[in-house]
Amino acid sequence: CFGYEKKRAKLLAPFVPQTQSKTHHTDFLSANIPPLEPTSSPNAVPVAAPRQHRAHRSGGTRDDRYRSDIHTEAVQAALARHKEEKMALPMPTKRRSAFAQSSAENCTPPDTSSASEDEGSLRRRQAAISAMLAQNLQSPEYWINRSVQSSSTSSSASSTLSHGDGKTQNHSQGQTSILADVLAHTRIESSSVPPDVTSTVPQDRNSRADLPPNITVRGMSRGQSRSSMMDTAAGVPAHSRVSTKIQQLLNTLKRPKRPPLSEFFLDDFEEIVEVPQPDPNTPRPEGRQMIPVKGEPLGVVSNWPPALQAALARWGATQAKSPALTALDITGKPLYTLTYGKLWSRSLKLAYTLLNKLGTKNEPVLKPGDRVALVYPNSDPGMFWVAFYGCLLAEVIPVPIEVPLSLKDAGSQQIGFLLGSCGVGLALTSEVCLKGLPKTQNGEIMQFKGWPRLKWVVTDTKYLTKPSKDWQPHIPTANTDTAYIEYKASKEGTVMGVAVSKISMLTHCQALTQACNYCEGECYAAAVQQFYATVSKYLSCICVCTARVAMVKCRDLHWAMMAHRDQKDTNLSSLRMLIVADGANPWSVSSCDAFLNVFQSHGLKPEMICPCASSPEAMTVAIRRPGAQGTPLPARAILSMAGLSHGVIRVNTEDKNSALTVQDVGHVMPGGLMCIVKPDGPPMLCKTDEIGEIVLNSRVGGTMYYGLPGVTKNTFEVIPINSGGTPIGDVPFTRTGLLGFVGPGSLVFVVGKIEGLLSVSGRRHNADDLVATALAVEPVKTVYRGRIAVFSVTVFYDERVVIVAEQRPDANEEDSFQWMSRVLQAIDSIHQVGLYCLALVPANTLPKTHLGGIHISETKQHFLEGSLHPCNILMCPHTCVTNLPKPRQKQPVGPASIMVGNLVAGKRIAQASGRDLGLIDDQEQSRKFLSEALQWRAQTDPDHVLYMLLNAKGVAVSTATCSQLHKRAEKITAALLERGGINTGDNVVLLYPPGIDLIASFYGCLYAGCIPVTVRPPHPQNLAATLPTVRMIIDVSKAACILTTQTLMKILRSKEAAGCVNVKTWPNIIDTDDLPRKRPSNIYKPPTAEMLAYLDFSVSTTGMLTGVKISHSAVNALCRSIKLQCELYSSRQIAICMDPYCGLGFVLWCMSSVYSGHQSILIPPMELETSLPLWLSTLSQYKIRDTFCSYSVMELCTKGLGTQTEALKARGVNLSCVRSCVVIAEERPRLALTQSFSRLFKDLGLSPRAVSTAFGARVNLAICLQGTAGPDPSTVYVDMKSLRHDRVRLVERGAPQSLPLMESGTILPGVRVIIVNPETRGPLGDSHLGEIWVNSPHNASGYYTICGEESLQADHFNTRLSFGDTETLWARTGYLGFVRRTELLDASGDRHDALFVVGSLDETLELRGLRYHPIDIETSVSRAHRSIAESAVFTWTNLLVVVVELSGSEQEALDLVPLVTNVVLKEHHLIVGVVVIVDPGVIPINSRGEKQRMHLRDSFLADQLDPIYVAYNM
Repeated sequence: CFGYEKKRAKLLAPFVPQTQSKTHHTDFLSANIPPLEPTSSPNAVPVAAPRQHRAHRSGGTRDDRYRSDIHTEAVQAALARHKEEKMALPMPTKRRSAFAQSSAENCTPPDTSSASEDEGSLRRRQAAISAMLAQNLQSPEYWINRSVQSSSTSSSASSTLSHGDGKTQNHSQGQTSILADVLAHTRIESSSVPPDVTSTVPQDRNSRADLPPNITVRGMSRGQSRSSMMDTAAGVPAHSRVSTKIQQLLNTLKRPKRPPLSEFFLDDFEEIVEVPQPDPNTPRPEGRQMIPVKGEPLGVVSNWPPALQAALARWGATQAKSPALTALDITGKPLYTLTYGKLWSRSLKLAYTLLNKLGTKNEPVLKPGDRVALVYPNSDPGMFWVAFYGCLLAEVIPVPIEVPLSLKDAGSQQIGFLLGSCGVGLALTSEVCLKGLPKTQNGEIMQFKGWPRLKWVVTDTKYLTKPSKDWQPHIPTANTDTAYIEYKASKEGTVMGVAVSKISMLTHCQALTQACNYCEGECYAAAVQQFYATVSKYLSCICVCTARVAMVKCRDLHWAMMAHRDQKDTNLSSLRMLIVADGANPWSVSSCDAFLNVFQSHGLKPEMICPCASSPEAMTVAIRRPGAQGTPLPARAILSMAGLSHGVIRVNTEDKNSALTVQDVGHVMPGGLMCIVKPDGPPMLCKTDEIGEIVLNSRVGGTMYYGLPGVTKNTFEVIPINSGGTPIGDVPFTRTGLLGFVGPGSLVFVVGKIEGLLSVSGRRHNADDLVATALAVEPVKTVYRGRIAVFSVTVFYDERVVIVAEQRPDANEEDSFQWMSRVLQAIDSIHQVGLYCLALVPANTLPKTHLGGIHISETKQHFLEGSLHPCNILMCPHTCVTNLPKPRQKQPVGPASIMVGNLVAGKRIAQASGRDLGLIDDQEQSRKFLSEALQWRAQTDPDHVLYMLLNAKGVAVSTATCSQLHKRAEKITAALLERGGINTGDNVVLLYPPGIDLIASFYGCLYAGCIPVTVRPPHPQNLAATLPTVRMIIDVSKAACILTTQTLMKILRSKEAAGCVNVKTWPNIIDTDDLPRKRPSNIYKPPTAEMLAYLDFSVSTTGMLTGVKISHSAVNALCRSIKLQCELYSSRQIAICMDPYCGLGFVLWCMSSVYSGHQSILIPPMELETSLPLWLSTLSQYKIRDTFCSYSVMELCTKGLGTQTEALKARGVNLSCVRSCVVIAEERPRLALTQSFSRLFKDLGLSPRAVSTAFGARVNLAICLQGTAGPDPSTVYVDMKSLRHDRVRLVERGAPQSLPLMESGTILPGVRVIIVNPETRGPLGDSHLGEIWVNSPHNASGYYTICGEESLQADHFNTRLSFGDTETLWARTGYLGFVRRTELLDASGDRHDALFVVGSLDETLELRGLRYHPIDIETSVSRAHRSIAESAVFTWTNLLVVVVELSGSEQEALDLVPLVTNVVLKEHHLIVGVVVIVDPGVIPINSRGEKQRMHLRDSFLADQLDPIYVAYNM
């Protein structure tokens, strides 16, 4: 933060014309190395006066690695460039009750002082930023309007601004949106501002267009007036905040994407993803191939000890009183001093105890070579030293790990895997540490997840045994045996143990001694200290005057500057070397400069600062040697971030905003040989101007990953190859995991780590760089600086960047949203990469590492599992997903061409037919009408029971014989003729609960010559939702009369009903409960069978109320067809558990028994709500062979009884009698549900072949029905990519992108189907997707409409093919499907033609030129998270909206947003526009269990869903 003005002037220099650039360019271009900027002497920088600061600072969670004033100004300059591009983005809608932020007092933040600097420097920085942005962002009018608008989530900006002063309104229209100005498609010039779609005034495309104020709406409270109306893109008036926000989102999507999309889709077999074309302007390396860099030779010392233990023995004997280690407390006071004598004697005692006092003499617990865990806190280095050297003397292998603090420690399970794979059974710890470990109620140490069972040994001196006089430790000369194992966590979170040999350990000490030029008096002390810090990651921070060498990390430099204000007498002149342990972090240069600025006046010399680079695999890779006094510091590289992303080194001369300043980490360690190789693929040597992975050959580093020979070979045994592919030698190198290059003078520069590398669209970005940019966007009020994670997730064939940060408790919604918006801008501008997701989580909830940082891999795991629980989230898939294929352009192909193509390909026309209806005998010929059949049965077999109605207890509450049914029908007929004043042909509404009254009234209408219309009765507890539908059907059908029960008649005339509909205009209502015994004078017989028998009304899944006309001949043909297919006759019993109001369900419930004479056991589905096993126990009790149900009934049994099969078996339920269980539906078979049902109840004897489905449509109520004679339904797997292109490609089970489809039952007798192209109306070939057309004697006669739309009726019911057989009349079902000839044989011995239904044509979603079926997307969404109970999708304009029912807690709501977006993108290649999280039961479902998606869509646009959360994906 010091030297601010100088750095600011340096940054702004290129933009000031009269200022001469003072950048010094040294001519390194001949070697293709970028010019490096010499470090200016810091003497010229005045030391700022100390300012007041907070007294208490907590350590550990602080992370200031990424703070850089130059970068902060660069970010602000980049953001300022966007001032012209005004665009408001819709802020998420959030239910207030669910996400009320706790107050700051009630929440403990992870760091009470996580601001970036003290208040003074913070004010300076804010003042500078304000000066740069004031004219663009923060005009007085802007803040005035902000204050007027109040809360962003409860006020409408449009209504606020529209009533203000005219000048204020015009000036602030665009201003209110700037802070949330996320460029969805980046780097758009002002000429690309989207046209104002809400204004009728035409605009010039090239002029700056200020968006109207209503586009800045952020949200509106539910009770607020929605008077402000706007037109949507389609011209539809919308009165809700939802449609306003969607309109805003549409405006953002009109901006072009960055890379142009190339042509796509040659055939189904082509890969779906678009292959990006190489950019000709991409920078490429131009230098020569690098030459390996050799470190200075390792010196030979005559009296060098043969092993590290021998060195300890020597110093323990000769300098027993000399201090080896002094530990300081947090105030800097010495806690204790460990001398060499004590260190030697205690280590000796521990070695003796480990080998001789654990176990028995014959069965020792430990033997040389065993692995032992060292568990010590970093506050007790003395105990750790004793344990470490004790293990070395005992020749056992120590494995140092952090102290487990709780069962939920991040990465704890992976540490357990490491201990298990190393065979660790013993853990050494101190008494104090042992007491602090989590314990069970019995006082035993808890078993940590994934950990092996450990025996804990306390190593305090009082528990150790003094060795006997004749015992001496065995100290062999250092060899290649493993000395210790240091653990290393990979990018994916897996933990591996790096084994370091005894010779490596000794050589490392020797190399450090030589590199750091330790003198005799300090040599071994410093070497051991350096060794300890490198190996076990414990910090040794000694900033006291007597120290000659100090080692720190960047954050310690920061805290030292804070502490300096309390310690004015600090003197650092004794230091000759300040080692910066994490100097490999490219952002360390800022901390080093700031520290030098503060402490140069206290004796710190610039040449003392020595950054070093290290890694677990290679130990210390390079270190800057301390320079002679007065020598200039090495030059720094100012690199272009754009070049770095392409892996090349380019000096940054044009755009200072996207520059990275890197300091060197010195020269290669003595005795080392360094190369730079490509990080991906074979280890090919890089060119001199190319970034690659540093590989090192030396005797210093690790030797292997313990127990992992395969991974070891790829890391520790790498032999670099040249451009020709030949090895440069036979010396093995070790991969360090560091990315960098070798600069002039063989200086090593590190620009990042492999584990922080994000490879997006062929470009490499460093996570640390993105963190630095995000933190430069004024995060002080919104997030904690040290609590931010950046990682990538693989979605749709590429890596996507995700940023997760902890939000401060006092941050409000709007501030957080604006900060996230600006982070998107900054990262896009500086790094040219789009963010996929930016999430803010509550304070102190991200998984931590033991040193207080964020555990990245565990955070990523939580994100992918949906257990992160964000409080704010922003998804931007439209920006970063640029590899979607080009939308399909349909090629017009005529019907004749298709037929010729099929003939050439040898494919037959896709048509199929059921068996013949056969000859009708004379008796049946005489009964053309169903009313005659009932009369005949009442005469010939009056006591035969046709119907039996069961209640919830399984008791038959009502039965009807043929005679009883006939007489009840007669009474109703008499009542209709006398009280109703009914004429022949009048429509009569039947309003009954499921039961025999409904059946009797149906035949009563037929006897009277009326047209019955069955209507589902309204729900007494939900009249407001159900009664209007009843009213609509009554009005549309022009019913002359209503037949119903007493109870329902009272409901229709109640006050509650009057609140929903006009009850005064009901038709005549007749109560049929207690009718007198009267017979009509005559029973009506229609003059012709083509006259109407009844009207079938149903609400389709698209929300359309359609009534179809069913004639007497169609009823007769359908009943005969079902009788033949299912072999129904008088002695048979069937069970029906479904609603009887429309479609095939009504036919089976009311007509089939009367025609065929079989007995029907009726089970109203509502009874299952109180007695779930009713249906299954009835099948078992009555030994039913054939049963019919709906999907909702099957789902109820599957979910409710799936775990109770043993209890049902104990009650004697046996389903082995069931031969066929048919699900009646008008949709694609739900294969997953039917298979689950079969598997669950297999234990009750249900045959896996029993369950099948039927298929019907509005134009024909029953097309397929699995009977007794045909083959079992077949299942095929089709490629979903092909289906989207209206093609069928069969694949094997388990193939990627495969969709299982089950045959929809055998085609009924007398039915013919053909597959037709819905656009050309020409026939298609076998296994081609098209519309199913049907020809059958039981086709419906037409739609029942008020105005009689003859054209629609003719099109759907009497249509002809445009080519081929143009004479036959067909009915269009409106469903897509295909016919496939199978190898199975039907009853006649011919090959069976199977009909597969794919989905409703009206419901398909046309997106990107492809055809999607909602059920496929919903199936994927429902699998995304365990808390998703149900989902539904629909489109609005060109946006895909996904509504998800959340069954878990509301804090999981925001977890679902990225998961839903991910799965739809991955499996369907679509970008979700809006994700709506709602409560269970919000998605409307009809009686057949079908989702009413259009009703849901209307409710969403009218803002009636009361959502938990609405996310607008940018």
